[in-house]
Amino acid sequence: MDRQFPNWEQLYQEQAVESMPWFHEALDPDLEKALHQLSLTQGKALDIGTGPGTQAIALATLGFRVTATDLSTTAIEKAKKKTQDARLDILWMQDDILNSQLNGQFSVIVDRGCFHVLPPQRRQDYVSVVASLLEPSGYLFLKCFSTLETRESGPYRFTANEIEAIFQSHFHLISTEETQYYGTLDPMPKALFCILRKEELAIGAAV
Repeated sequence: MDRQFPNWEQLYQEQAVESMPWFHEALDPDLEKALHQLSLTQGKALDIGTGPGTQAIALATLGFRVTATDLSTTAIEKAKKKTQDARLDILWMQDDILNSQLNGQFSVIVDRGCFHVLPPQRRQDYVSVVASLLEPSGYLFLKCFSTLETRESGPYRFTANEIEAIFQSHFHLISTEETQYYGTLDPMPKALFCILRKEELAIGAAV
């Protein structure tokens, strides 16, 4: 079924970010574990749908050079204010990932809540754009709602098999884990944390 979502710009204008369901002050524990397991400690990182900016700040604190984007200009402005006195390597940008103005490539892309609110008919557009922004063999860390979540409202939900099918044109699904979406809701929503690696096209492959 089609799901209804708020006007993101209006939402960030009217609400304190700390009250939003997805607000989590620290680095997402699943992302932290994945970075440790893969020995990723530096490089260029893109945080898509950065919202409150907490994940971008945490990544920059670890030593990543971060670009943080959001559809909402107000979200970007609020996040930027939080870091204006800190010497963190973060480029804050208003950007629509489906019509992205980003240039260059990243070694790591983090999506903690953007993909699962996109219209189903635009998912392949998302996959293509994200793949174009990743370096060869770069990693996409994706957190989305799981089909185990029983709340009626909220984002689209996915199984591991569905994620694999949606991303298989450009990515290899390394792992999925049933987890929770850390934030302000109680109980926390059921989530799926996915590690995907960009597939390298074989040189000389038949066209």
